Amino acid sequence: MNIISINNSDFVDEFGRTLMLRGINLAGSSKIPSRPHLPTHVLDGFFNHREVSFVGRPLPLNEADEHFARLKKWGFTFLRFLVTWEAIEHAGPGIYDDEYIQYVRAILEKALSYGIQVFIDPHQDVWSRFTGGDGAPGWTLELAGMDLRFLQETGAAIVHALHGDPFPRMIWPTNAHKLAAATMFALFFAGNDLAPNTFMEGEPAQEFLQRHYIAAMRRLSHALRDLPNVVGFDTMNEPIRGYIGIEDLNKCCGRPRLGDFPTPLEAMVLASGIPLEVGVWDFKLSGNRKIASRLINPKGLRLWREGFECIWRSNGVWDIDPNGQPRLLRPFHFNQVKGRMLNFNQDYFRPFANRYAREIREEIPQAIIFIETEPSAPAPHWGKEDASRIVHAPHWYDAYTLVFKHYSSWVAGDFHTGKPVFTPWAIERSFREQIARFKREANEHLGGAPVFIGEFGIPFDLNHRRAYRSGNFSAQSKAMDRSMRAIEANLLSGALWNYTPDNTNQHGDQWNGEDFSIFSRDQQTNPQDIHSGGRALDAVLRPYPIATAGKPIFLRFDRKKKRMEYHFEHDPAINAPTELYIPLFQYPSGIRVEAPAGQTRYFPEDQRLEYMPATPGGIHRLIILPA
Repeated sequence: MNIISINNSDFVDEFGRTLMLRGINLAGSSKIPSRPHLPTHVLDGFFNHREVSFVGRPLPLNEADEHFARLKKWGFTFLRFLVTWEAIEHAGPGIYDDEYIQYVRAILEKALSYGIQVFIDPHQDVWSRFTGGDGAPGWTLELAGMDLRFLQETGAAIVHALHGDPFPRMIWPTNAHKLAAATMFALFFAGNDLAPNTFMEGEPAQEFLQRHYIAAMRRLSHALRDLPNVVGFDTMNEPIRGYIGIEDLNKCCGRPRLGDFPTPLEAMVLASGIPLEVGVWDFKLSGNRKIASRLINPKGLRLWREGFECIWRSNGVWDIDPNGQPRLLRPFHFNQVKGRMLNFNQDYFRPFANRYAREIREEIPQAIIFIETEPSAPAPHWGKEDASRIVHAPHWYDAYTLVFKHYSSWVAGDFHTGKPVFTPWAIERSFREQIARFKREANEHLGGAPVFIGEFGIPFDLNHRRAYRSGNFSAQSKAMDRSMRAIEANLLSGALWNYTPDNTNQHGDQWNGEDFSIFSRDQQTNPQDIHSGGRALDAVLRPYPIATAGKPIFLRFDRKKKRMEYHFEHDPAINAPTELYIPLFQYPSGIRVEAPAGQTRYFPEDQRLEYMPATPGGIHRLIILPA
């Protein structure tokens, strides 16, 4: 097991070799409780949020050997390990689930026995399970004054369990712009500026929420502090700004717009029990468009619990005039404070990330901190006064395949802009350039920090789940290969999304209809075959340089010819071989190596190739082919 550290923009080991971390996210179903089993489509027990357990997420301890042996065989020896704030502190503020924490430790000890390293991902999506995602405990919403039962009917969120099936494809991200999640993130990051009249248990909302979130992750880090395979901590999965920075509360904000999509002011009015007609939007390849209007909250239900009123009304953003009509009082409330224009990254995310890093390192001083910002948004500007030993950890997806659950060799999407890209060669170039942008950001914003793509992958339920009926996963293989080639062309480390041990064809990763797992029991026909259950493995399992004695220059794998080509510039100061992962799945009959003069040693049982050049220095070109 390599000891992972940072040297400028590279991950390096104890010999100074450059590491390419081929990781995977474990697991998609870590977002939901295990006891009771509450996939997002299940309503029974949904509101009993304090009486749940996440012990057994991501996998039962008695199945750990099976799954870790498979992941190691598949070359995934670096995990982005999902936990949630709710899993640690679901019972109430300051009440920790130490059984879960000890379970996590036991699972990571088992991972250590397989030489698997991890970093902890405090995962959230659009705040909480109760706002259509996952992450924060339900009591955070209750302390803000919200009645969880009425989140959907008041238009404050769209929630799978409350909506029922069929659940609209990829509609859950729209919760980022609905009242519940947008309010909670505004309180979490900027409550002192935007909601100074809002307190939780007598404490300013921002301080209360950040303090509890960080304390929960610190509690976990304390339990893991002596495990050598725990490399670091992510700050927060896909943080969002909520209402921070909105210029006009009378206009729809954010993308994608899909389904019911009230303006911020409309959302505030609806939550206060006033029925309104709001726009209904659709999303096509050509973009967003409003297609209809619909009456929301016809029963006049209030989101706010007895004794509470709308947070934004109590903070002077809007009011109701003597005629009973809503009136906007502070149209620029979320855009400027005391004449200062707000910048989410610099004013709010950056101080939070620094505070988080300081407190995690009180427990694990050597922890690497993986900095995540909003999806498709630039990284914050980092200075010498900010936390060191950080990693730029953005996410990237093939936007067209992600949103439409369809693969086309001729159509894809730009993850940053949302615009379509046409023709295979333009797509190949676009994907390379989209990912290269992350390296430029790291250099320009984060002082040359290493880049680790925290999530990338494809939905496997393409084309209305056709592959599950036919057994033909060729479309999935093509989509996966296209994404993997873009990562490899940029010589980057990353974590595939995802491996979910309890994935099924019917309910996917058990969360909001997503189905990204590269493994499923429903594809497992022979439990004795470690590869059985794998999906699109011809594209997923690829040779790659584990540790390079020098600087990587070029990497390409042709999955049809099973030809890998790798160039690197050798560093004569490094007295250790270059190591490559060579999957037996791709090369069951052995390999043929074309390399400059030097010593080449192949260890098929370890799926590993070592190369030591005869002449130190210079550029070396390795080609791997089937024997």
